[in-house]
Amino acid sequence: MSVWHGDLQKKKPSGGRKRTYRTKRKFEQGSFPTETTLGEPKRKVKRGRSGNIKIKIFSDKYACVTDPKSGKTEKVEIRRVVENPTNVDYDRRGVITKGAIIETSKGLARVTSRPGQNGVINAVLTGEEKIS
Repeated sequence: MSVWHGDLQKKKPSGGRKRTYRTKRKFEQGSFPTETTLGEPKRKVKRGRSGNIKIKIFSDKYACVTDPKSGKTEKVEIRRVVENPTNVDYDRRGVITKGAIIETSKGLARVTSRPGQNGVINAVLTGEEKIS
């Protein structure tokens, strides 16, 4: 079962029914969200419409962390997911999405990329200290 982004089954603005005049098309098909977790690197390349490519990260243990003061970026290991304000359930399960706060060897960092779609975990160091 897949996600479908068509609107043939919806009602008209007047409240009347829309009669289906054709079947579902491949380009209207969506996909379920990729819930990136902490673990051994596992990726999948998906071809989108017009030949676009999305690299989905299912799990990874490294992030490219930028220090805003010095402007330098380093590849560091992720220790744990501290907080994920996107969803309470993601927070509990340790899912990494954009905006999630992760703990690294350099300190706490906020994820700025979309790991489920960009294929990389980029983060920026926050001014906060590590929580033990």
